[in-house]
Amino acid sequence: MRWFSTVSGTPDLDEAVAELTEEIRSRLGERRPDLVVAFVSRHHRERYDRVPSLIQASLDPRCLIGCSGGGVIGAGREIEHRPGVSVTAAILQGVSLAPFRLQMEQQPAPEADRVEWAARLRLETVDDRTHLLLLPDPFSFDIERCLVGLDAAFPAGRKIGGLASGGQQPGGNALFLGEHVYRSGLVGLAMSGLVEVDAVVAQGCRPIGEPLFVTSCSGHFVRELNGKPVVEVLRELHERLGSRDQELFRTSLFLGLAMRESKQQFEQGDFLIRNLLGFDPSSGALAVGAQLKNSQIVQFHLRDARTSAEDLAAMLSSEHSACRDEAPAGALLFSCLGRGIGLYGQPDHDTDAFRHEFGSVPLGGFFCNGEIGPVHGTTYLHGYTSSFALFRSRSI
Repeated sequence: MRWFSTVSGTPDLDEAVAELTEEIRSRLGERRPDLVVAFVSRHHRERYDRVPSLIQASLDPRCLIGCSGGGVIGAGREIEHRPGVSVTAAILQGVSLAPFRLQMEQQPAPEADRVEWAARLRLETVDDRTHLLLLPDPFSFDIERCLVGLDAAFPAGRKIGGLASGGQQPGGNALFLGEHVYRSGLVGLAMSGLVEVDAVVAQGCRPIGEPLFVTSCSGHFVRELNGKPVVEVLRELHERLGSRDQELFRTSLFLGLAMRESKQQFEQGDFLIRNLLGFDPSSGALAVGAQLKNSQIVQFHLRDARTSAEDLAAMLSSEHSACRDEAPAGALLFSCLGRGIGLYGQPDHDTDAFRHEFGSVPLGGFFCNGEIGPVHGTTYLHGYTSSFALFRSRSI
């Protein structure tokens, strides 16, 4: 298994793709790539339709997949707020690749079995270890519903990816698959055979206060925590914080949902982070970006650049320690548009953190409208997250 990652900030799309594909061809020699993953910034939106033909003409990959992005990532660089094209290519011996496209109305019911999902995705070879790269359009596809079904159908496989970005309205994003460009739905790639995919999901938050029980809620609204009105709980929490955290409290407060409620003690990383959407003035209930249930364990969290950096470093270090004997052959990064320069005040932060742990492992990716990755074995759609997919050869 061999991976190659390239990126270009050349403003002209044709020149950028020619530059990238020439570099990849020089590394491949006479080999034809099995997989090419391409991400193109919104600055090239008038020429999205040319992307597949340009890449196909130069590299002729067995499989081409990609999408538009608010920014692109490749070769240790993150290109934001200016034209960018990222092309990642791979030689994947013994790996079965099955590209697919799915529209919202084509999804099976969440309880559908693996056979039905395989038929709907037109997969000829499939088992419970099938890994899935998923690139949905956020305006036309409900990926959260889809993930429930895919986790049930392929429990041992990784589901990883990100929501296409760059477009401001329906039809504004582009999804690349083979020779085609789509403006809605989802494009994906099933990978099976001699491939292992590990995931690192850095949510970038730290808990404040103590874990709390939801004692009154309805749908997305929570009214009471530990038997107290949620407004009272927040007021008491704010008063106990230091001045710096009180400032963050006003702009960067989130709610974490415990992923393993049987635990006796909870730590950073034990929670699924969700946005706070505001108060209902008529009831005093707090709206959360998740369905809630009574007796659920939750904890408030804060996010800032330092916390995000520390969380990412810890997650990557843990993954490096777990696989120190076998470095990944290649990786993809799906990072939130809210990270990057806007969060850290410097370019290339997350790619630098990755290279600090894994050296020169080829890394491509893009800045997403939402990131897909597993937390404690269940796949979720995240926000403000960096989700990495690490690819290795699997022994027979």
